[in-house]
Amino acid sequence: MQRLSIIGESLLVLSAMNIPTKRMDEFQRFIFSWWKTNRRDLPWRRTNDPYKILVSEVMLQQTQVLRVLPKYREFIERYPTVYDLAKASPGDVLRIWKGMGYNRRALYLYKTAQEVVRIYHGIFPKDEESLTKLPGLGIYTARAIMVSAYRQNVAMVDTNIRQIITHFFFRDKPQKPAVIQAAADQLVPVGKSWEWHQALMDFGSSKLKKIHPPMRRIGRTAEKKKSIPFKESNRFYRGRIIDILRQDKIGEDQLITNLIKKYGKPRQFLQSIIGSLIKDGLVVKKGKSLYLPE
Repeated sequence: MQRLSIIGESLLVLSAMNIPTKRMDEFQRFIFSWWKTNRRDLPWRRTNDPYKILVSEVMLQQTQVLRVLPKYREFIERYPTVYDLAKASPGDVLRIWKGMGYNRRALYLYKTAQEVVRIYHGIFPKDEESLTKLPGLGIYTARAIMVSAYRQNVAMVDTNIRQIITHFFFRDKPQKPAVIQAAADQLVPVGKSWEWHQALMDFGSSKLKKIHPPMRRIGRTAEKKKSIPFKESNRFYRGRIIDILRQDKIGEDQLITNLIKKYGKPRQFLQSIIGSLIKDGLVVKKGKSLYLPE
């Protein structure tokens, strides 16, 4: 950590978006040197298949690596190619997604597989514009595919990478996204984009909490946000309803009655949750029955 502190102090706050070559080289050497003995061996790093990389990226959104690892292996074993996923039913995809949360991600992944097969004959596009037109793919996920599958020299900026750049190059002073992106673009070593981003992600995962300062040190007022307990959130009840439907279809009245008995929530509240799931395509209603889409 001593060397980390020295480098952190030696890099001046950038008054422009151009990083001096000397400092850029110093930072790259530091990150790669750390990564040499601290790199993680993850299954999605052993492939350049854009489909498998997409699966990992979607699973890793707001989810810890340790939770993703077993589910990723299970998912790839069930659907080893984009064609296999495209041929599946959305209900089966939602069933295997159990335990991951954020069920809409599974549906987006399924719809993306269908579009890649239908429009691109199973071959993922290589450009950002085409990739971001696929269901649920943002710029970061598109660039993750470009870097990890196609080894393109583009910069990916997630929360960890943004905080690393803010810490080392702006003395923890928050910057506009465009400024961070410009710095990230310059830092990518030509021909080593994949290695660079894996190193940054590993560094962020291991060291970020130790180097990132409290909010008061970066000029923000530390305010406690009032948060709703997870068991009182809409997402909790959406998840419980999907879990029930993973087992079998059920009558809407019976489902609501069961949930009222278990959680004591008003009927109108539960009806609104069911309505939102139907609207999102996660639940189908036919007559009085509810079930997962088939």
